[in-house]
Amino acid sequence: MNKATRKAIIAGNWKMNMTPSEATAAVKKTAELVAGKDGCEIVLCVPFVDIAAAVEAAKGTNVKIGAQNVHFEAKGAFTGEISASMLTECGVEYVIIGHSERRQYFGETDETVNKRTKAALAAGLKVLLCLGEVKEERLAGITDEIVAMQTKLDLAGISAEDMKNVIIAYEPVWAIGTGLTATPEQADETCGVIRATIAKLYGAEVAEATTIQYGGSMNDANAAELLSKYNVDGGLIGGASLVPEKFDAIVTAAN
Repeated sequence: MNKATRKAIIAGNWKMNMTPSEATAAVKKTAELVAGKDGCEIVLCVPFVDIAAAVEAAKGTNVKIGAQNVHFEAKGAFTGEISASMLTECGVEYVIIGHSERRQYFGETDETVNKRTKAALAAGLKVLLCLGEVKEERLAGITDEIVAMQTKLDLAGISAEDMKNVIIAYEPVWAIGTGLTATPEQADETCGVIRATIAKLYGAEVAEATTIQYGGSMNDANAAELLSKYNVDGGLIGGASLVPEKFDAIVTAAN
């Protein structure tokens, strides 16, 4: 990490786990463990039904609460969807957009990711924008081309000023929930490709200021080595974020 020019962020993605009562207990325990560890921003992205409980439990702590998705329209006949203004009124500060599970199971595309990102930014939310290659693309040696293309498409029409509220989460799809992890060198290299692409779009100053996380089975055992790399500015944490002690270990590594 290079904390001289950009913020380190450790964000948990609970996915479809935790009831509201469980969320209250987990947020309180996490907040207790990470108290005073201000060397990085700490975020927990929770299911929609947990937001109220999580926001209440996080009050007065250094833990921020995020959501896991947002719709691109402000209102309308979109049954089951949640708008950006609904999230901000609930006290949400961050939102995950474009997670590979959304792309794989729910038809998310770079076009819809771009539209959701614009809507979230317009509402004052900070975006955790996910992108990454599948196993076949990695094996074919086209990882760089894929992540560069995704970066360009997902950020189309987004201003340099708005980039202050965009965090990129590089998530190799083949490493999510599989127990496989990119090597620290692979993570650093690909995050560097993303940063170079941002430099081409917005200039070197914006690229150096943009936080780029690694997500893809980062855990308490491998976090320190991954976070030691120059282009890895934090992590988007899946399973380990459900266990406060493991999540705390990752936060400690980032600090």
